[in-house]
Amino acid sequence: MRQPEPGEPRWSPSHARGWSLTVWFLIVYAVVFVAEVVVSSNPAHLMPDNEFCYQYFALSKTGLLHGYVWQLITYQFMHGSLLHLLLNGWAIYSFGTELEQLLGRNKFFALMISSGVVGGIFQGFAAFVWPQYFDGPVVGASASAFGLVAAFALIYPMREITMLLFYIIPIHLRAKTLLYISGGMALAGFSFPTVAAHYLGNVAHTAHLGGMLMGVFFVRKILEGNWFERRAENEEVRRPAAVAARAAASPAAVAMTEVDAILDKISARGIGSLTARERDVLEKARNKIRGA
Repeated sequence: MRQPEPGEPRWSPSHARGWSLTVWFLIVYAVVFVAEVVVSSNPAHLMPDNEFCYQYFALSKTGLLHGYVWQLITYQFMHGSLLHLLLNGWAIYSFGTELEQLLGRNKFFALMISSGVVGGIFQGFAAFVWPQYFDGPVVGASASAFGLVAAFALIYPMREITMLLFYIIPIHLRAKTLLYISGGMALAGFSFPTVAAHYLGNVAHTAHLGGMLMGVFFVRKILEGNWFERRAENEEVRRPAAVAARAAASPAAVAMTEVDAILDKISARGIGSLTARERDVLEKARNKIRGA
């Protein structure tokens, strides 16, 4: 992902000081993985296979039938291989760093955990209904990662992202395009599990789909619906008098005045308080500065 360039509108809330929650998530993933490897039958292979861990902490239909509901949380912190850990960790770091700065730690934590839980619920439901396709233990933070992708794409739909196709070929695409591609792949994997397993291997597409849907719900209903904070019925009433006085200035000054007001609003109340129009104004200002 491209970092904001000098001169771009950006903010740094006070709660973002010190080690970020994103980094702490990655540390916990790594510690859990090391613990899994240590208790495995062949630690040198770096492939966790401890039966106790998978029976009680990985997500499975059998576990849920036994009432192990904590698996909806614990499976998110387990990984099946070093590559699995690295890929999920990189995705969470890439999207989580900026989202945490925008949302704050509490909302970011809620987004991460809820995306994983909803992804687990989707996966568990599929295992109950179609056990021949979706049964078996599931581990990994990919549902949380896809929840972050969905949230990022809704907040910054036009943000350009550079990705490596097949880990080699760089491709450039918009955040919203990445969401469409990811959602399409997850939906296809859920709809055609046998074909997906043949070409993509053992991937929990249903959990990915659930994580993305939770990310969409989180932004559209929880942040924009402002369940965390009370929103004024009329934002214009809350705008400082100085902003209204500058409205008679040139169009460029009016535009920057509005951007300043939006940035002040984010600093005071968080990104979740913005309306769709305000986010669009901010994104257009960012693109204008970038092209200047």
